Amino acid sequence: MDFLTLFGIYVVVVLTCIFLVCKYSGQQQTPFNVLFNTITKVVAPFTPTWMQKFTHWSLHKLFHQRNNMFIYVHILLEGAVYAEFTYEVFGFCREMDTTLTSLSVPYILLIMKTFLFYLCIKRDPGTVTKKKAAGQLNIYPYDRRLFHPGVSCPTCQLVKPARSKHCRLCDRCVQRFDHHCVWVNNCIGAQNTRYFLLYLYSVCAMAGDIALLTGDMLLHAVLRSGLLTASYIDENGEQQPAGFMFVVQHLFLTFPRIIFMLGFLVFVFFLLAGYALFHSYLAVVNQTSNEWYKSRGYVCQHCHPPTTADNLCDPAPDHSKRYFYGRGILRNLGEIFFPLQPVQKKDN
Repeated sequence: MDFLTLFGIYVVVVLTCIFLVCKYSGQQQTPFNVLFNTITKVVAPFTPTWMQKFTHWSLHKLFHQRNNMFIYVHILLEGAVYAEFTYEVFGFCREMDTTLTSLSVPYILLIMKTFLFYLCIKRDPGTVTKKKAAGQLNIYPYDRRLFHPGVSCPTCQLVKPARSKHCRLCDRCVQRFDHHCVWVNNCIGAQNTRYFLLYLYSVCAMAGDIALLTGDMLLHAVLRSGLLTASYIDENGEQQPAGFMFVVQHLFLTFPRIIFMLGFLVFVFFLLAGYALFHSYLAVVNQTSNEWYKSRGYVCQHCHPPTTADNLCDPAPDHSKRYFYGRGILRNLGEIFFPLQPVQKKDN
């Protein structure tokens, strides 16, 4: 089995895993849980008790508590890409007369991305607190479909504002909760969604720009070497013209690290571009990931009874409207980049 075939199998396996993760994300019972539980039962009789406890503790800390491991992984991967780009690709591009302006763009994007990455990590997503709860209750009306008035968070012991959700990893309720992002070790909510969107765009721009510069360098290398018009002797001793697959395999053998970096960048670009487009769509229609996921399994609750007397004063929601909180594209986008502030009631 040649190197190119092995790389193709590797790409298929990675894409399959990503598809399965996306398909079953957020579900309680998944093939991953079944597989893990089955493996655990099989190896448990042969595994020391201390190792079982350590494994359980490690997995719990990794996936059920806040930790910075994915931030470190993010920085490590980013550092590896920029090290390879600077060490090899930059020099090749300069030999091919690529302008310094073009070669400086990835580093400018890195500075922008790092700033947005920091804001995503450090900015409060919109934590619901006792001090802010009264004002946050007036930001959004309850749709009585996914969010109902008078419902309290059993953990925070606070009445939940519409569109909020309790994050079990951060152990707090978040206003306009979207999701918890392990890559920034923070929730994405009303106050930092704009930074998260810009962060996604900047990472896509970084990956795309470095991939284009690298692809251009490889193309020039192929054209200068004359591989497209070359020929080779096959296993039967016959002369064959060098086709596309021969050129690709030659590049793998000549620039292995650059090719793997390019493949990684292309993969990251399309993966994050799709994710960024999805979040852009949610921003345009004024919906969160949490609301989108919940609405897929929504069961009509028009007759949901009010839990408090105050509920009787709420106007009847318009369930014929697909996007209850949509107010037009411009106003929806404005709400992302200029979050609505709590409405303070004036004392008479």
